Amino acid sequence: MTLLHTLIAFFVALGTLVVVHELGHYLVARWCGVKVLRFSVGMGRIVWSRRFGRDQTEWALSILPLGGYVKMLDAREQDLEGIPEEDLKREFTRQSVWRRIAIVAAGPAANFLLAILLFAGLYMHGVPEPVPTLRAAAQSTAAYQSGLRGGDRITAINGEPVHVWSEVRWKLMQLVLEKADARVDVERPDPNGPGKLLNTVTLRLNEVGSGDLEGDFLSKLGLALARPPAVLGNILDGPAKSAGLQTGDKILAIDGEPVRDGLAFVEKVRESAGKRLMLHGVRGNSAFDVAVVPDSVADSASGKQIGRIKVEVPLAPEMATISDGPLEAVAKGARRTWDTSIMTVKMIGKMIVGQVSWKNITGPITIADYAGQTARVGLVSYLSFLAFISISLGVMNLLPIPVLDGGHLLYYALEILTGRRVSERFGEIAQRAGLGILMALMLVAAFNDIVRLMFQG
Repeated sequence: MTLLHTLIAFFVALGTLVVVHELGHYLVARWCGVKVLRFSVGMGRIVWSRRFGRDQTEWALSILPLGGYVKMLDAREQDLEGIPEEDLKREFTRQSVWRRIAIVAAGPAANFLLAILLFAGLYMHGVPEPVPTLRAAAQSTAAYQSGLRGGDRITAINGEPVHVWSEVRWKLMQLVLEKADARVDVERPDPNGPGKLLNTVTLRLNEVGSGDLEGDFLSKLGLALARPPAVLGNILDGPAKSAGLQTGDKILAIDGEPVRDGLAFVEKVRESAGKRLMLHGVRGNSAFDVAVVPDSVADSASGKQIGRIKVEVPLAPEMATISDGPLEAVAKGARRTWDTSIMTVKMIGKMIVGQVSWKNITGPITIADYAGQTARVGLVSYLSFLAFISISLGVMNLLPIPVLDGGHLLYYALEILTGRRVSERFGEIAQRAGLGILMALMLVAAFNDIVRLMFQG
């Protein structure tokens, strides 16, 4: 059933992105007066089609679901003998260079527009996210050395306000790519009263490289979300109950070492299978000490033995839901789409010069996996995934590689600069070279997908 859900989520996402992309080409072609012969979702042999409209455009489904195309009246692809004069005026190559640019660029533009609308909808709806309150960092980390402390709440980075954890991660990711440090504004609990102290620190990001962005680069800096204190919840039959622990007990130390929060308590228990632990805590107004020996059980994820005392410990960070009005949501959606596009281009550039691993290139298998995972989490996660993939599709199609939209736009730019069209011979050679580059990228993506699949398995 999980595989079925993954496939459905993948093909819904792919179908949506393909239809939106090709609709961009189709609508602008019609607006420019070009005759459209076929609109196909999928490639290869047609398995279903119907004709509609004054031009009797063929709307088709083709056998290979990875892609789609819009076929226009084009002298490079069909014999124009016997075509009525009024239709010849609507042939693609007879249009001005600016109209051809508009038609070709409309596909990627439609993907960017879809991303803006999806982000805007999410911003208007509001998404519960962790607030950026920090967990205490180890003294050796960049976060601690910069002056950040546990309980600090990040309010701005380089003067730009942040409200949730994902915004912190996004802005720091951009600064890592720019090889710049971060000026972090925080609110800190006042030890002398109920108020807040304001502070600004400089967080050095030189320990993190572009290649670290695929993983949890924030933890490498020492940045993590604050967690609730180690207060025990529901207690089941097992070591905790046998030791006399009760719901509401607050654990302050284990074997004399302070416990900073519930996550630290859980981590200590997990790594102490079969070992005696001396817990120090408070129950109401009274302190207590109790010994407990965690059961040793096999972890289904790692296969290793872990400790368990069968007690619930709340670990969820503080959450906030922020929603925007329509205009602000659209503006934020446009900014997020622009920033993501620029970051994608920078990552591609760093791959070319060797600063980022080519392992970051993903193909259909990984995309399908992410589609399934986000769909299982919920509609909000799935729509966010769809927005990011739509941006990636738009950027990739604008790369100056023949066969892609960006390659055609490069031809038209040369035509504007030189005053003449690219020769057919040059175009044929470039198309073959572009196809070779595209096939190489697809092979790299397929190889990376298979390696990830084997590694995860």
